[in-house]
This record gives sequence, structure tokens and C-alpha cells, in this order.
Amino acid sequence: MTVPPSRRTRARRWILGVIAVVTVVVMVTTGALVWTVQRSFPEFDGQLNVPVLDSDVTVYRDALGVPQIYAETTQDLFRAQGYVHAQDRFWEMDFRRHLTAGRLAELFGPDQLETDIYLRTMGWRRVAEQEYELLGADTRRYLDAYAEGVNAYLAEHDGAEVSLEYAVLGVIGGGGAIEEWTPVDSLAWLKAMAWNLRGNMVQEIDRATMLANGLTRAQVEELYPAYPQQQHTPIVTSGRLNGGAFEPDAGQRSGSAGQPPQEGAAEGDGSPADESRPPQSGEMSATQVERAQEEAASLVRAVGTDLSTLSGMVGRDSTGLGSNSWVVSGEHTASGMPLLANDPHLGASMPSVWHQSGLHCVEVGPECPFDVVGFGFAGLPGIVIGHNRQIAWGLTNLGPDVTDLYLEKIEGDTYLVDGEKRALRTRTETITVAGADDVEITVRSTEHGPLLSDAAAGAKLREIGATPPVTAEGEPAEQAQPGGDYGVALRWTALEPGTTADAIFQLNQAGDFAEFREAARLFEVPAQNLVYADVEGNIGYQAPGTIPIRGRGQGRWPAPGWNSAYDWTGVIPFDQLPWAFNPERGYIVTANQAVIDTDYTNLLTTDWAYGYRSQRINTMLATATDDGGGLTVADMSQMQYDSLNAGARAIVPHLLQAQVEGVAAQAQRLLGEWDFQQDVDSAAAAFYNATWRHLLALTFDELDEEMAMSGGSRGFLVVSRLLDDPGSPWWDSPGGGASGRDAVVAAALERAAVELSERLGDDPSQWRWGELHMLTVRNESLGTSGVAPVEWLFNRGPVEAPGGTSIVNATGWDTSTPGYEIYRGPSMRMVLDLSDLDASRWSNLTGTSGHAFHPNYADQLPMWAQGESAPMPFTRSAVEEAAEHELVLAP
Repeated sequence: MTVPPSRRTRARRWILGVIAVVTVVVMVTTGALVWTVQRSFPEFDGQLNVPVLDSDVTVYRDALGVPQIYAETTQDLFRAQGYVHAQDRFWEMDFRRHLTAGRLAELFGPDQLETDIYLRTMGWRRVAEQEYELLGADTRRYLDAYAEGVNAYLAEHDGAEVSLEYAVLGVIGGGGAIEEWTPVDSLAWLKAMAWNLRGNMVQEIDRATMLANGLTRAQVEELYPAYPQQQHTPIVTSGRLNGGAFEPDAGQRSGSAGQPPQEGAAEGDGSPADESRPPQSGEMSATQVERAQEEAASLVRAVGTDLSTLSGMVGRDSTGLGSNSWVVSGEHTASGMPLLANDPHLGASMPSVWHQSGLHCVEVGPECPFDVVGFGFAGLPGIVIGHNRQIAWGLTNLGPDVTDLYLEKIEGDTYLVDGEKRALRTRTETITVAGADDVEITVRSTEHGPLLSDAAAGAKLREIGATPPVTAEGEPAEQAQPGGDYGVALRWTALEPGTTADAIFQLNQAGDFAEFREAARLFEVPAQNLVYADVEGNIGYQAPGTIPIRGRGQGRWPAPGWNSAYDWTGVIPFDQLPWAFNPERGYIVTANQAVIDTDYTNLLTTDWAYGYRSQRINTMLATATDDGGGLTVADMSQMQYDSLNAGARAIVPHLLQAQVEGVAAQAQRLLGEWDFQQDVDSAAAAFYNATWRHLLALTFDELDEEMAMSGGSRGFLVVSRLLDDPGSPWWDSPGGGASGRDAVVAAALERAAVELSERLGDDPSQWRWGELHMLTVRNESLGTSGVAPVEWLFNRGPVEAPGGTSIVNATGWDTSTPGYEIYRGPSMRMVLDLSDLDASRWSNLTGTSGHAFHPNYADQLPMWAQGESAPMPFTRSAVEEAAEHELVLAP
């Protein structure tokens, strides 16, 4: 999450930058910087008075600063967790609650007004307020207790005593008094995570925009092929719907038996995704749907601009995000008990999105049932990913299609549905702006959701709405029709209150697979792939989530809101969602690939990741289990760090056939000996990735930068097929550049050679991927301020890292922009050993602390870059043995 500066405030930023530079220089020369920085460091030892507690709570911390909290009651346990989170990360918590409430302008001034308007239009905070009332009584008690703990810390600390960021805000004239924490502040962050993992909304906008830019529907669909299910194994490989419920043992499915297909396979039936499954009941034909899609096409571009801005705040857009998890039964492990691995891939931020901790009742029983350790979010009580005494679980993004854009015919304060006028729903919001007057906005909504078009930046959307490319009857028009008034509304499951917070606490307490599934039943938004293992030796999987059923259409394109046939008609019942328990092959892999094959009749989405990461993991596991040696925690960790580029297998043979000379020819020879591993010292990896970036730009020069072809799994599949089709029109250059497949491939190699010669020298054998592929972890709020001293205070890196986009070690970079800088990747890594939970391992992206210059601020970053991990103690004896600090919180 970053706060990008506005061009309109460049002069103001320059002045504040000068002030900041002078301030930092003065502080450094006088020694005041050390005092200012360290005054917010929390106490780790001794005793502190926390009046809200009923009895003493002990907090142990190891060398990484990870807190393990021991309390007599659940109320004290979550009070203490709130206190500890505030100690470690309150600025992060405060920034997040301002973000989710659409209140960033209060902190940073007019620069963030448009973002606030957009967020107020969606109403995340309003939904969180409704959600609190729906939650179970225990969940509300835990949230209340957590807030009490946070506020107990704030009662004794203020301003720079809480975090250095408040001191910087004071210098630049932003911020204000720190408010008390509320339970709704905790719930609202779940909306931000849901947005980050919202499914195919970006693809829906991109497809419509490509159509608006002149591509045909067939051309667009060629860029979004069907999932290659015969080559890349789905998550669930057996089972079917029967009598209104999913039966996991109802027959083998594709890829479920024997050696899985070779990763990187590029073959497939090539059918468009819309045609890859039988139509749902009442669904229109592709020809009928196309007319409505064409109406939608030119109305969404400006909305897409706003979506990109907001995605940057929360952690880049969701199209390149992903995660890995897999679980292996004891028949394939050295210990004879399951192993579970998980590494969610998210936008890189400082501090990491995750906070490590343990929550332990001193005596575990019905009155105090928690004994759990793992990863959570600062600001939210409980553990999101981890294990308790009996079970372990991990998450990856399921990615169902839970967002639809609807075009709306607006007439004054009404909109049309089936020829009848309905009143728009309106509300007024007042936005406080630091250094400026308050701003009042009116938010309008239809029955589908908020009108995002009202909040779009600039005049583009309003201009298109006033002169739409459709007739008054909704028929496609040859030219723009004056007098129109279309809006664009968002239907999204996260804009309805739900019970995901209940699910987190139920997972923390679950003791077997049945209780795990009941917890998953409550896990509504964002829908996640849940993998499972337990100390009895079982493994399992559950697909949860609120996933809509549509009348017409598949949610791939914006729908005509004035036709109720396109409305959602319900949600897929939980009992119909795929699950697995102790599958025959002895392991389960989830890496954002298709959950199940196309024989499954419920529509989850058509926009999966294309399975290159998952198939690589399947192949590694199949090879390891065939060897019969028995997998260990170290083996699982090595797999997490695997940097093989499976997508390159189908590309490199064509690169080797190209006719090039000079340095390009020398570099080309590196590819002939390449093992496809993208290690930091690999010259071949450096040259391949530079070539790949130029190949995408040359091949898809019909697309502008916003619509550039993904450099990840979709790009792997599309380009590999095009390389086998030299007559494809995609090889033609509308701009007069290299034209024809062979010329385009040669030009990509030559441009890559020139680029790397300028950056890394003339000797290709000395090129290194790590010199290009680095991560600078930026503070989520001030890390891109444009003021160098401020960025120096809060950012860390760069560090070299292996891997790349759509690789198991998924250190993603953006092929549409110059450079190979990592901006997303494994946000943490964890391997759990169900034979000895104290033998489990973990690592975070940055560190436990959110305080700049604290020893635990970025101490895990080198470990992350090198694929290393630390012990993950669980039992009290192991926790005490690892402890370097002991703090007693006393009433």
C-alpha cells in the first residue's frame, strides 16, 4: 500500500521535502534522530501495568521479536493481543483504518481526496459496521476485548511515542489526534483484503476496454484462453455433484492418477473460456450476449483508471497475485505424519502484511479454548493461517468471480429496470481534508450496487455516458448517440455483510476435519482455498465462499443493468462446493489453478491462473513420492524456493531458432544450456526475462500500456500457442515495426541484448539475474513520498532474489514497465510438521516490528531473499527455551 503524490501538489511536496530534509539533517547532527526513533520502541521485558486486564498475562518473545501470549481467560488473551499489536504496529493499523474508511485525506491532505471519494462510494466502512451486528456473541466479545487492549496502550502513548510516522506527519503538516480503536476498525481491514483478492474484476474491465479500442471479440478471447485442464491438474481431482451436494469420492477426474503431466505444457483445446463449460440454465447464447457486451465496452475505461489507483494503495492489482499451498499425507513423509506448506503471494510492503504470534490459554478448555500459533493481521484478533494442538491450515486465493459491473440507464434520480423507473439510493458523505476545507459528496447506488462512475477521475466517463455508443433502446450504434446517461455500478459479494470474522475464530478452535469444514462454511469473503492436516494423520481441502449464481451471462463482461435477466439469482450452496479428504494420491496442491474440471456444473470463474506454478509443485511432489525417500520439512522449504520457469520451456526452442548476430547470438547460446532455473547468478535467466519483456511488447503492440499482455501464466499460454502459429495476425505490426513471427522473435532477442549490454556490460556470460531482479520494500504509507530522507527512514533494501512471475518462488515483476524490480511475492513462508509441531518453520517478508530501525523491523528480509526460515515454537517448553524476552502485563 502506497500513497502516491499528486502532480497538482508538486510545489507543496517540494517545500515539504525541503523541510523534511532540513529536519532530518538537524536531527542526525544533534543526535535527536536516535531519541525520536527509539522513543516508540516497545518494552519487551519487565512488567507493565494494563488496567483492563483481569489477571497477569505473560508475553515471551524470541530473537525475531515474535510474541507468544499466555493468558488465563479469552478476554485477557485478546486484550493482550490488542496491546501487543499496538506496541508493534499501531501506525500500520491506524493507516489501514483510515484507508478502509475513506479517510486518508485526513492524514495526507488533498492528494488522497479522489481515493477517499472512491472508497466512500463503495462504503467498506459502512458494510463493516453492519457486519459487526451479524457476528456471533463470542466473536463480538473477542473483538471488543481486542479493542480494549489497543486502547489501553494508546492511553499511555501518543504521537511519536506510538510510531515515528506520527513525528514525520507532524513535520509535513498532516495527521491529527489518534482516535481510540473500535471493533469495526478490525473488521474493515477484511474488506481491503477482499478487494485485493476480488477475482476477475480487472480482467472484466480489460476485456471490455480492448473491445472499445477496436479489437474484435474473437481477438479478445484469444488473449483469454480456457484453462488447460488436461495439462495442468485442478485442485480437486475426484468427485461430483450428486443430489444437491458435492461427493468427493465419486470417481477419478483428469490428472488424478499416476504421474501428472509435465509442467509448462502449452497444449489445449483452445476453446474460448465462455464456451469451456455447458451454459447455465437460462443463459444466453454467445451471439446474444455479444450485443450487450459491445454496449458495455466503451463505458468502463475511466472506471478502470480508478481501480488501478486503488489497487496501488492496497498492493497492486489482483491479476498477478497468487499463492502456493500444499499438504502431503504421512505415506509420503519421513515422519509418517502430514506436512503442510503455505506461502501467500501479495504486494510487497513495509512492514509485511503479516504479523507472527502465538495465542495460548494457560489451561486449555471450554472456557478458554485457544492454543494456536501462526500469522495474522495487525488490527485483527486471532490467527488467520497456522495451527493449533490438533489441526493445521493454510490459505490461497480461490479467485471466484464475485464482482460484476452493470451498465445503468440513469434518468434524473431514477434508473431503468425492465422498462420501469426505480429510485436511486443516495447518501451524503463528508470528507475531512488536512490543510483544506471539508468536501461533501453524494453517493448514488442502484440495486446492483454503488455507481462507481460517479467517482471516476476526470471527464472521460461522463463524456462517454453523455454520448454512449448505443441507441436509446440499447441496440449497438454505428456512432456515439448524444443524450445518453449511462452509469456503471458494482455488484460485489464483499459489499454485503458476512461472517468471515466468525470463521477465523472457529478455525483457531477446530479439532478435526468436520469442525474445520464448519468453520469454512462461515468463510465468505474473500473466498480462499483451505488446505488441512491434523495430528491424526488426515489431510483435506475445502473451497468456501459466497459465490454468485447468475441468470444470464458468465460475468466476463459488463452486463446491461436494465435487463433483470442478468441479475444474480442466489449463491452456490456451501454443500455443493468442492472438497477432498485423504485423496488417493496422498497430497493436495493449490496454487490458484482451477479448483475442479469443467464437468463441475456450478460456475466458479473462467479466469483462473493457468496452472504453471501448481503443475510444477505437482511434478516435484510426484517425483519425490516416486523416489520413496520420504519428504521432510527441509524438502518442503526447498520446494517453496524453487525458481524454475516452467512457462519458458515452450518459448526457448523458438528463441534458439531465431537468426541473430553479435552479442545477441552470444546470449542466445546461453539459452541452449539453461536449466530454466532463475537463480540470482543465472546469466541465461537475465537474458531470457529481458527477451520475454521485449517479446510481449513487440507481439502485442496493438494494446496500450494499461492493457498490456500479462507476463505471467496467461502470457505463457498465449505466446506459446502463437509461436506455433506463424500466420497469426498478432505477428503483424500496425506501427510499422518488426512484422512476422521470426522477425519479432529476432527483434526481441536483439533489443534484450542491447538493453543488458548497457546495464550489465558486453559479456553475456557475466550477466546476473539478481542484478536486475531486486526488491526494495517500501513503507506502505510514506515509502513513495518523493522525499528522499523520508524514504530513507522507512524503506529497506534492495535485496537480490531469485524466481519470477508465475514461478513457485513467485517474486513478481511487471513486464509492461522498464526494469525488473520485484513488487509482489511470498509475503511469508511456513512449513508445518504434524509429527512434531515444534519442528515447524516460518519466515516473514520483513519482520515483526513496524518501527523503523527497530532490530525486528527488517531482520527477516535477508532470510526471505535466501529462502531460509526460523524455528516456529509452539509448546510452552519450546517457547520458553527460545525466548529472549519476557514481559508481564499486569492489571
